[in-house]
Amino acid sequence: MFKKVLIANRGEIAVRIIRTLKRLGIASVAVYSDADRHALAVELADEAIALGGDAPADSYLRTDKILAAARSVGADAIIPGYGFLSENAAFAEECAAAGITFVGPTPTQLRQFGLKHEARALAKQAGVPLTPGSGLLDSVEHALQEAASVGFPLMLKSTAGGGGIGMTRCNNEQELAEAFATVKRLGEQFFNDAGLFIERFVEDARHVEVQIVGDGLGKVIALGERDCSLQRRNQKVVEETPAPGLSEYTRQRMFAAAVSLGTSVNYQSVGTVEFIYDGKRDDFYFLEVNTRLQVEHPITEAVTGLDLVEWMLLIAAGMPPALESLPTPRGAAMEVRLYAEDPLRNFQPSPGTLTEVIFPDQEWVRVDSWISAGSEVSPHYDPMLAKLIVHGSDRADALQKLQQALDATSLGGIASNLEYLRSITRWQRFVDGDVATQALNSFDFAPRALEVVAAGTYTTVQDYPGRVGYWDIGVPPSGPMDDRAFRLGNRLVGNGPQAAGLECTIIGPSIRFHADSVIALTGALSAAMLDDEPVAFHAPICVKAGQLLTIGKVTTGCRTYLAIRGGIDVPHYLGSRATFALGQFGGHAGRPLRIGDVLAIGADVQGEAADSLLPTDLQPGFGEFPVPSSEGTLWEIGVLYGPHGAPDFFTTESIEQFFATAWEVHYNSNRLGVRLVGPKPSWTRSDGGEAGLHPSNIHDCEYAIGSINFTGDMPVILTHDGPSLGGFVCPVTIAKAELWKVGQIKPGDKIHFRAMSFDEALARELAWDAALESLSSPALPAHQPVTLSPSESVSACVVSSLPATPVRPSVAYRQAGDKYLLLEYGENILDLALRLRIHALMESLKQVPIAGIAELSPGVRSLQIRYDSRIIHQRQLIETLRAREEILPASHEITIPSRVVYLPLAFEDSATLDAVARYRQSVRDTAPWLPNNVDFIQRINGLESREAVRDIIFDARYMVLGLGDVYLGAPCAVPVDPRHRLLTSKYNPARTYTAEGTVGIGGVYMCIYGMDSPGGYQLVGRTLPIWNKFLKNKQFTDGAPWLLRFFDQVRFYPVSEAELDEQREAFRHGKLSLRIEEESFSLAEHEQFLADNAQSIANFKARQQLAFVEEVARWQSEEQQLAELAENLMECEPLVEGEHAVEADISGNIWKLLVEPGQNVKAGEPLLIVEAMKMEFAVHAPFDGVVQSIKCRAGRPVQAGEPLLYLKAQEADEVVC
Repeated sequence: MFKKVLIANRGEIAVRIIRTLKRLGIASVAVYSDADRHALAVELADEAIALGGDAPADSYLRTDKILAAARSVGADAIIPGYGFLSENAAFAEECAAAGITFVGPTPTQLRQFGLKHEARALAKQAGVPLTPGSGLLDSVEHALQEAASVGFPLMLKSTAGGGGIGMTRCNNEQELAEAFATVKRLGEQFFNDAGLFIERFVEDARHVEVQIVGDGLGKVIALGERDCSLQRRNQKVVEETPAPGLSEYTRQRMFAAAVSLGTSVNYQSVGTVEFIYDGKRDDFYFLEVNTRLQVEHPITEAVTGLDLVEWMLLIAAGMPPALESLPTPRGAAMEVRLYAEDPLRNFQPSPGTLTEVIFPDQEWVRVDSWISAGSEVSPHYDPMLAKLIVHGSDRADALQKLQQALDATSLGGIASNLEYLRSITRWQRFVDGDVATQALNSFDFAPRALEVVAAGTYTTVQDYPGRVGYWDIGVPPSGPMDDRAFRLGNRLVGNGPQAAGLECTIIGPSIRFHADSVIALTGALSAAMLDDEPVAFHAPICVKAGQLLTIGKVTTGCRTYLAIRGGIDVPHYLGSRATFALGQFGGHAGRPLRIGDVLAIGADVQGEAADSLLPTDLQPGFGEFPVPSSEGTLWEIGVLYGPHGAPDFFTTESIEQFFATAWEVHYNSNRLGVRLVGPKPSWTRSDGGEAGLHPSNIHDCEYAIGSINFTGDMPVILTHDGPSLGGFVCPVTIAKAELWKVGQIKPGDKIHFRAMSFDEALARELAWDAALESLSSPALPAHQPVTLSPSESVSACVVSSLPATPVRPSVAYRQAGDKYLLLEYGENILDLALRLRIHALMESLKQVPIAGIAELSPGVRSLQIRYDSRIIHQRQLIETLRAREEILPASHEITIPSRVVYLPLAFEDSATLDAVARYRQSVRDTAPWLPNNVDFIQRINGLESREAVRDIIFDARYMVLGLGDVYLGAPCAVPVDPRHRLLTSKYNPARTYTAEGTVGIGGVYMCIYGMDSPGGYQLVGRTLPIWNKFLKNKQFTDGAPWLLRFFDQVRFYPVSEAELDEQREAFRHGKLSLRIEEESFSLAEHEQFLADNAQSIANFKARQQLAFVEEVARWQSEEQQLAELAENLMECEPLVEGEHAVEADISGNIWKLLVEPGQNVKAGEPLLIVEAMKMEFAVHAPFDGVVQSIKCRAGRPVQAGEPLLYLKAQEADEVVC
């Protein structure tokens, strides 16, 4: 027997062959193209050889490369599977010449049967019935001449074709003439053979094939038949054995004919003799011979219990099995092929990333596949994803199991024929066994689905409450920005509360429904149309299959919601269907919808749809949308004071100013955060100390959704896709019942924040819950005055506190809205003892839970507690937590498990430097940390050289204190040794882009970016991806896509950028393992280390502090100069009547000026191009006019609202002062 076999194929057949080789103890060798380098077969094989290239002609059809690979590994044999080289006689001869066994028929047999006109001649000699046809054709004229005797309709076929490729039906002479060149080209492209012939087409024909096996020694047998009649474009869709309705008499005649043909050439290996069966006459005709393993061979294996690949190997090795004693076929088997193709778009291929792959796990179903979640479906190859094979006691049993197997299968991320197959297997004609090759022409596929005809501005799938429970890891909940409108929609159509729907921003999509449904539009109003009729909002609407819903542009608010009865059926990711586009997961393919997307309608129904339109006083937004005026749209949003207020961070005057200001919504606002434009705050601190240069910097803590976060001096409302962990203060948090409004504000709107008490916030939430359930007006509480002055604590934000004791640090309970409490330990310094105290409290709350607490998220010296205030009141929660403090152990008694994780780091790689360069081009060109972050780190820490920065980074052990610092498991980690704590500040304003895997330092903390995202850390290099979305690497354990855990210690080691690029790809796909050591961390031992090295640590801090103070002074001076410069730039000359200041509507970089002063322009003509967030935005002329002056320069940054140029209307010339 062979010792090593090379598989000259890919996909599911390569995986299936490896399975047999492993069972037989034969070493397997896979070959792969560039596109398949991470394929399952490559992973499973004992060895794998790269062929290079992507297209088959550059890889799997390159016989020279395949033979070279076989020689290089010492393979005894090559098995080709099906397709590619499986029926290539020349390749079989090359294998023989190289002394390598070709596992298949002889070259002569491949050549005889591979050319279909020769196969017909052999069949005729063997007495096999033939349909009328021609020999090989040499021209169109020859084809037309032969067609005159054969008659129409006929089939034009490539003599070397297979798999439905290279054949077409022609109904008349014109179609034959037109198809001739196309079929010839397909033969050349796929089979390197341009030979063609014609054959009469049999109406209502069935396709029945006989599996034969020949030992090459004169013995040929038939292993049963397979019915492959159900076809689409000559491509088999469902195969089954035995063939339904086939008489035993005819079956035996087929067997005899197939055996006769095989015996006539002394056939060797497995093969298939295919027949056209005419059911009306109960007769059959020879079609062709496939001299290879067929795609549908598993159903024969299912009923016989044989392994046909094993038999191929035995025969090729000269050890043929005894063909005289065969098992009797048992029961019935069926197979369907799952393809990456879109049935609603004429079955066009659908390459892309599979976001979900679920197959049934039952003994009666076999899955032959190469895919898993995260697999990339290449456009270069056949789009088959998998085969489902079932075995039953009879056809009815097998069909029932096939239906169950399809129902248990789920594929997400790309279009597939899964629903098409589900429908076919329930089609009465198929259930009855009434099959034919043209049967599917009459099959009406009507999936429960909707199709995106136009995508709109930004349309995503969302569900409520979203992806909760992962805030401590840095996974935002996503979900609807206006949850009230979203929940109302589900309520109107009778859905369950967690049913997924669509969120449509500014301009909604156009949706074609392929099934009857009930829908409801809620949220921002638009002139929506169903076909040509207007659609009412806030009411259930019946939709018929085929109708087109056009949502259009909003007239009020920002986001419209579409609820569909049953919800939208997309895969769950981490427990939710909500789209997190920045993280590229959830929803449909982890992104906003695109034209052509097809979304299945689910079955998440809870009750009947509402029976009427909502009362007028409940529309829209339950009557709370502000009325636009000439001065704009002013929203009032209720907030709770805290967690960070006056006087410990802000001045009292600054907080008063905050509540008195009508804040304007910045253009650059989205689901990540809503930027606000208004007065600069005043601070009671000069800087953030160890946390950073700016007074807004604090030691990293968890943010509440809806908190207003001051990143430097600019406030941002943190929303449903915002970051969870960060180092900036938040003076107020939006109440849960008011948070829906953030989903409806749009750029240019203004917001007045109103202070609200906890009790009022809770009462409003309960009132709206009741209103949503009953669809009646809410009984809202009266507004209660709130004091912002501190009473007993340092700030009114601190609603309770405990003093320090010898065994416990002080505790501050900071209000963070009506759903969060921020518990803070100790003084505002970095102390690992405080983090261990947090750990002790978390462990206590896990062991003895408090009803109402939903989630615990630790920071550096704080613990955020998310709770349901409808279950436990804030006062009760605080009282319970205060009591829990009395039973916690002292921090110095705690020892915790701590892994040491070794990661490669390419210091100052190109991705790192590129992020800094982009920032200089698009945000600001001067700052203390520019032009080079490492130079800044060296200077602010008083180090002698850049190399000293590098040495400290590689010497340090970074302990992970928090996760999700910039999303998705990104660590907030601090060096255990204080002498390794490099002190820096964060970017202000933040970068708009940082590459995934980039390593940065902010304050004294190290972070690794979990994905491409904004950020503010000083960048030093890049490492491996720490988020593995599809769990391809086994070091991501327990189903968690994040690598690091709390209290891990990260150690970096140096690698080149080229080495890192290879390691990143290998690690992402599970081909690289990290060195991870299990240790423990004792606070007592750590404190002893600090005592032993106190003097050295003090010296380091003293030098660092001196440099830090100097840098703060330099920074403050530069900031003042920049502010004065900006103020001077704003002093523009007065406008002339008729002139118009064309302003920037987005912050960015002036990439190109397209006009000059004095130039005439037309309305809509592009004037210049602004580059921002990796996109180019053209600024267009608002009217016909003349360019008077230009106020910006190419290559320089510009802020939203700044004048770019003055444009004068042509008819205006009056000057005003």
